[in-house]
Amino acid sequence: MYAIVDIETTGGTSATSKIIEIAIILHNGKEIVNRFSTLVNPQCRIPYYITQITGINDEMLRDAPAFYEVAKKIIELTQDATFVAHNVGFDYSFVKAAYKELGYDYHRKTLCTVRLSKSTFKGLPSYSLEKLCDRLNIQIKDRHRALGDAEATAILFEKILTLNGSVSHQSALLLDTPKRNIPPLLNESILDKIPSGITGVYYFYNQSGDVIYVGKSNDIKKRILQHFATKSGGKALRMLNEIVDISYENTGSELVALLFESDEIKKLKPFYNRSQKRGSTTSFYGIFESVDEKNYINLKIERYKDDSEYLLVFDNLNDAKSTLNKVVDRYQLCLSKCDLHAFTGSCFNYQIKKCKGACVESEDAETYNQRVTEAIDSFNFQNKSFYLIGNGRTTTEKSIVCINKGQYIGFGYMDSFCLQSNLDDVALCIKKYNHNRDIQKILSALMDKYVKVEY
Repeated sequence: MYAIVDIETTGGTSATSKIIEIAIILHNGKEIVNRFSTLVNPQCRIPYYITQITGINDEMLRDAPAFYEVAKKIIELTQDATFVAHNVGFDYSFVKAAYKELGYDYHRKTLCTVRLSKSTFKGLPSYSLEKLCDRLNIQIKDRHRALGDAEATAILFEKILTLNGSVSHQSALLLDTPKRNIPPLLNESILDKIPSGITGVYYFYNQSGDVIYVGKSNDIKKRILQHFATKSGGKALRMLNEIVDISYENTGSELVALLFESDEIKKLKPFYNRSQKRGSTTSFYGIFESVDEKNYINLKIERYKDDSEYLLVFDNLNDAKSTLNKVVDRYQLCLSKCDLHAFTGSCFNYQIKKCKGACVESEDAETYNQRVTEAIDSFNFQNKSFYLIGNGRTTTEKSIVCINKGQYIGFGYMDSFCLQSNLDDVALCIKKYNHNRDIQKILSALMDKYVKVEY
């Protein structure tokens, strides 16, 4: 028995998104014997772009059953059946994740009609469901709705069965040897589903459905292929040998990708990210403030320590010194008070009249400290509230990062036209996230690349 499944979701990754519709068509290898479909209340808001694609909105889902209410029915329908889907890794990962939240380990044999189609209909320019259906004269009655796509997949599956005689779970895994370097447990069709040129966050999963690595890239597919092309051994190779699934989240904006990646790593604690992070913090450098015996505020650089508070954190010493030198020039600070002059007496900037004399006490501490405080405020965005506007996930959308009184609030998306016409509604689209030192560092490094709108 085959359970041909299609789902609609709130996003592209089972780690952070939810099922909003599921359809199951039971096929005995000769004909369809049962159909089931239902909307599913994800108990969260539906992103605007998902409504645009599927037509499913919050109102439609208000009275729909939650997943736990249909979980038993799905188990009964798929019991002793092979789980079939077009790009099965996507649908299967969402169903597994939904059951995992309920404390149940869902496991079925799987078949991928993308992979089967590549073997059966060789040499086609695309194996997307829509392109295959166009070429094979299969009508999709309701595109991007679960039952419509499942019905089309069922017809496609019947054509494959007719031409091949039969298929099996084992044979599907052996169809057409991959031409690219891909992990041994990863179905190549999962990689084919990932478009090129997408900026965002990607996830690697192991056989248990656990996220083992989270990454960010301005071109997700290109970065993933770079992972697969690595010739290094050790942990990198062990990670590749564990990957059975990949998902991604399109952010549109590099800044949002970095902010989201940072939050996901802290929340999910992927094994290979954790080991990498512990090893890398030892090479960070931080700028911190202190007050000397003459009551002058000093800005200094030191190697990163977990138990210390820093105004800014950098990947290397050169970046830290370069930033501090720019601050000294901008605010006419003293090189000696910023640990950039190793000799006693007046600093070099005082001699060329760029320092006002804190090094020789010709400028009093109170006056000098006012400029240092201004510099520190520029680090921390203190008492400043603004939005950072960047690219969205589509050409008609903008990403928005919210800073309120110097604290990172979160990010969201808004239609470009709506953003221009009504700034008051921006706060409604912002999803909240935590502010921390890593976020401070990301914002300090990239905020100048984005349009700033104060509020």
